[in-house]
Amino acid sequence: MLLTLTPSLNYSFKLSLILIIKERLNSNNNMKKIILAFAIVIASGIAATAQRYCVIDSKYILEKIPDYNNAQKQLDVASQGWQKEVDTRMQSIDQMYKSYQAERPMLSEAVRKKREDEIVAKEKEAKDLQKKYFGYEGEVFKKRQSLVKPIQDKVYNAVQQYAQARGYDMVYDKAGGITIFYADPKLDKSDEVVKLIPGIK
Repeated sequence: MLLTLTPSLNYSFKLSLILIIKERLNSNNNMKKIILAFAIVIASGIAATAQRYCVIDSKYILEKIPDYNNAQKQLDVASQGWQKEVDTRMQSIDQMYKSYQAERPMLSEAVRKKREDEIVAKEKEAKDLQKKYFGYEGEVFKKRQSLVKPIQDKVYNAVQQYAQARGYDMVYDKAGGITIFYADPKLDKSDEVVKLIPGIK
């Protein structure tokens, strides 16, 4: 007899079916291995069908928030200013090095050493400045935390509120680096999440 499992089989029936078949074939080691694999496949299917999920696009949601766009502009302006400061330092060091290279043949060993040490010191200062602005927990990071993170927290809270109210187990973010080859547009609940964020019309 060929037994066909259809999506209409409910959770308890599937589990009962697994237990019955395992008991009847318990004496056969090969069959036990087959049934075990079969049980794992069915259990995985049960877990997948039991979970409810939806899809959002956090980038789309954030771009709907005026405060986020303003914060991003402020962050860009600050970053550009800091980058310009670092670039100016680097250009100055480059000019120092070119001057040293041109004058080096005419310099004494002591003066060469002094000039080289000055260049190395300036390079270190420039790298330290770059790290201060763009390094881990640097000024860009702090600025982003103060401007953008509160808005991101609002989005997270809205997503959490929506998921709990609708009974979703998981929420996938299309903008979060997870590859989704296809998703029914009806699964995208971004616009509904936007409605839950305070201050958004």
